[in-house]
Amino acid sequence: MFRPMRPIRPVRVVRPVGRPLARGLVVGGAAYAAGRAGARRAADEQDQNQAIADLQAEQQAARQPVYAPPPAAAAPVAAPAPPAAAGGEDVASKLAQLAQLVQQGLLTPEEFAAAKARLLS
Repeated sequence: MFRPMRPIRPVRVVRPVGRPLARGLVVGGAAYAAGRAGARRAADEQDQNQAIADLQAEQQAARQPVYAPPPAAAAPVAAPAPPAAAGGEDVASKLAQLAQLVQQGLLTPEEFAAAKARLLS
């Protein structure tokens, strides 16, 4: 009736070495390659967008006329003075216009002095 118990032996678990390890290496390598390819595509796209923006800026600069002042530094345009009946007022208005040109930086002080001398002589 009574049976003696046998001693319990630990069961050895044998893990396969080759196939699961290789599968993990393949999956990990594929994920790494896909991540690098995505990063490379993103960098290429960013470089391409920068090149497009540079070209558009160059084209915009080429469309602006060279003789026009830049929009930020544009001075308000004064209406031309009507010709006066007396000669003295005409000279004064021309001197005022010359002074305005000097203030805007379109004339140097030497050019202003030469033009002033011509008007007064």
